[in-house]
Order: sequence, then C-alpha cells, then structure tokens
Amino acid sequence: MILRPLATAPAPLAARGHTGWRPAGTDAVTMLTIYIVLLYGFPSSLSISFLGSFGRPQFLWGLVLLGWWLLARLQPTQSVRSVPQPVRIALGLFLVICLVSFAHALLRGQPVDQISPAASALVRLLSWTGVVLVAMDGIRSMSDLMKLVRRLAFAGGAMAALGLLQFLTDQPIIDFLTGLPGFSGDAGGIDSRGGFVRPAGTATHPLEYATAIAVALPLALACTIVGDAGRRRARWWLPVAVIALASFLAVSRSAVIGFGIAVVAAVPGLPARFRPLAGSVILIAFAGAMVAVPGLYGTIVGMFLGVGDDPSALSRTAALDLLPTFLASSPLIGAGIGTFLPRYYIFDNQWAQMIVEIGVLGAAAFAGVLLAAIWSAWRATRRSHLEDLQVVGRCLCACVVTVGVLFGLFDGLAFPISAGTAFLVVGMCAAARTVGLSDSWATTVGMLPDTVRADTVSAAPVTARQRVMALPR
Repeated sequence: MILRPLATAPAPLAARGHTGWRPAGTDAVTMLTIYIVLLYGFPSSLSISFLGSFGRPQFLWGLVLLGWWLLARLQPTQSVRSVPQPVRIALGLFLVICLVSFAHALLRGQPVDQISPAASALVRLLSWTGVVLVAMDGIRSMSDLMKLVRRLAFAGGAMAALGLLQFLTDQPIIDFLTGLPGFSGDAGGIDSRGGFVRPAGTATHPLEYATAIAVALPLALACTIVGDAGRRRARWWLPVAVIALASFLAVSRSAVIGFGIAVVAAVPGLPARFRPLAGSVILIAFAGAMVAVPGLYGTIVGMFLGVGDDPSALSRTAALDLLPTFLASSPLIGAGIGTFLPRYYIFDNQWAQMIVEIGVLGAAAFAGVLLAAIWSAWRATRRSHLEDLQVVGRCLCACVVTVGVLFGLFDGLAFPISAGTAFLVVGMCAAARTVGLSDSWATTVGMLPDTVRADTVSAAPVTARQRVMALPR
C-alpha cells in the first residue's frame, strides 16, 4: 500500500488491516506476549541443560525476536513509515560502548574463566535489544499497546498472587518444576527475614520479584482507567490491590521502596477523578496486610530504622568507596562487560556494577536509554489530545523511573525477570511515542477529536483504541 501526500488527508490504516513490516500470520503483540509468558510464567533460574547459561527460554526467545526483527527490516517494502525514535539512538550508543568495552577487554587479555561470562553478557544484551526493537517498531496502534500493557500488568499481578500463596503456605509452590526433563537449575525457593517468609514467585531472588510487581503496579492502574467499560474495567482494581498487598508482605526494603516510587510516580499522572480511589485501594491493602499479619509493621519499620547496622546496606555503602579502585585501570569503558565476577566483589548496585564493567561512558549511555524512554512516553502524552494515551504514557514513565531507582538497590541486569521487564518497558515507551505522533498528525488533519474522556475511550474503540501510525512519506 502506498501512502498519499498530506494534502490528500490519507486515512489511518486499520489496526488489523495493514501489512506493515510484520510477517503474515504473526504480529508484535503475539511475539511479545510469548516473551512475557516465558519471562514471568517460567522459573527464571531454570535453563535447558545442554545450553548452559544460554539455555534460559526467555533469553532464547529474545534472540528469536531480534532475528525476527532483522528479517522484517530486510523486506523490500514497508507500507508504514518508521518514526524517529530517541530510544533507538540511545540504545545504539549503549550497544556500541558495550562492544568497544568487550573488544578492549579481550585485547587486553582475560583469565579463561572470564571469557565465557563476557560473551554471555553480550549475547544477553542482544536478546534484550530484540525485545526493545520489536516493541518499538512493531507496536503501532493504541489497541496493540493496550493489549501489551494489560498482559504485562496481568503477569505482574499473577506473580504477586503467587508470592502471596508462598507467604501464606510457607511453600515454594513451583518446586515441582525442578524435575522438568532436559532442564537444570532450581525452580525457585523462599527465603526468610524477621521470622517472615520472603516470597520470590517465579523469580530467582526476592529483589527480582520486587521489581516485577513494582513495575506492574502503574500498568495495572492504567488498566483501571483505560480499557473495557464497566465491570470489565473495574476488575483491574483487584491486581492493584494484590500487588500492593504483596509489596508489603515481601518483607523487603526494596519491595517497599519500589512500591512507594511506583505510587508517587504514577498516581499524580492519573486523572484527578481516579486518584482518591487509587489511594483508597492502596491504603486498604496496606491496612489489611498490617492487621492480618501481626508483627509485620514492626518488622518493616525495623528494616528501615536499622538500615545503618544492616549487613546488606553496609555492603552497598562500602561498594561505593571501592569504585575508584576498580575504575583506576579503565575509567571510561571499564574492565569489560561481564568480566567483573562475584569473586571480586558483589556490589548489589547495578549502576556501580555497570560503571566498573563498561565505565562511566557505558553507565551514562544506559542512563540515556532510560531517560530517552521517559522522554518518549512523556512527549507522547503532550502530543496526543486523547486521555487514554496520556494515562498510559505517564504510567510507562513511572515504570521506567521505578526500574532506575531499584537498579540502585541490586544488580538487576543479572536477573532475567528484572532485566527483561526493564527493556520491555523501554520498548513500550517508544511505542507510545509512535501512537502519540499518530494522534498529533491525525488531529492536525481533522481525523481525531481534540479531547476524549477516558470513559468515552472505552465506548469508542474505532476512534481511540485502533488508531495507527500512517504518516505520509
């Protein structure tokens, strides 16, 4: 299909009707949904035995996404024009710095046992890149973006529900998956603190679990406002309450901090008429957790008041003092991606880990990826006059802010769920920019109304939920 010049006022292509860049029979939503299922539904510590560290299903599917994107880009024609994306530029710069750091490390010489982890880290980065690119270039309509938002919010809510079951039963629940034929690793376990169970869901560690449910909270809030009308939309308050309850029952400072950051970043971006209800649901979940579990309030307060004597907090502080020592040999591009093994030091801080491995330039480039994602989603809310995208864009910004803060509390890129979620949300922010530019152009030529209320959005799927980028070439 050939798009006509702007003067002829071409109509946006139907969300399901355009051939776009995707292969027949598949679409980006389906491919990314499979990724979400593998990321959240499969224990992150299990991997295919004969593939070793490369055998995690979610990691392999990320490489499939990258290959799928490359094949799609090699198609001779595309019926929909690509949109300039700051995320693409920032991600490309980050990849270049990581490659330079990797090459410099190998040329300098490395112990034999550090070469494989370095190569593994680089391939993992390519897997996450595939997730970003498919989300950025494949999600072009508001209906597709909302499908992905709902599915990621549901996955986070399901993870939180599993965590609640683990807390209540004092059992991993998913330990039966350890014996899957052809797989190796532990399907998951539970930890304890202050006499309480620390659930992890399908994650490797409670901190990874905390990141997954904290990122899902703003998306679940968006689903309560944008989407199906009536009871079908109201049902999304249940995941909000479950995530809030699970955040307090996680018995983790990071879970509480992540929850607090998500609330502070997301709730002010909601329409004013929804904020009291959101606050009420969160307060009820908090009160319910404190009343139902005696001693929980004192344990949570003690975790923060006693942070000065906590070994993990002291370790993080000491790590910052050691940064100049580890950076002395190569401050700009670091020691090499994936070469700083736990035997040297465990930072429990992804930002510090990145500074050591890929230098100041690499850490700055990764910060640029997150900032570009936030800017893209925020600009989408400014370019579009429609309230559905404004709500979703602000909530996506809250997700990225939450990721950035939590990565300062543990090495998030070392864990599959937290890392995969971070890059998926970055790609969704870029997709929001695509939809926002579409709205801006369509409003200019008089094809979309100036404003649409959230409740009107639910009742007008053709106008507001299936708009797609169809800019003139």
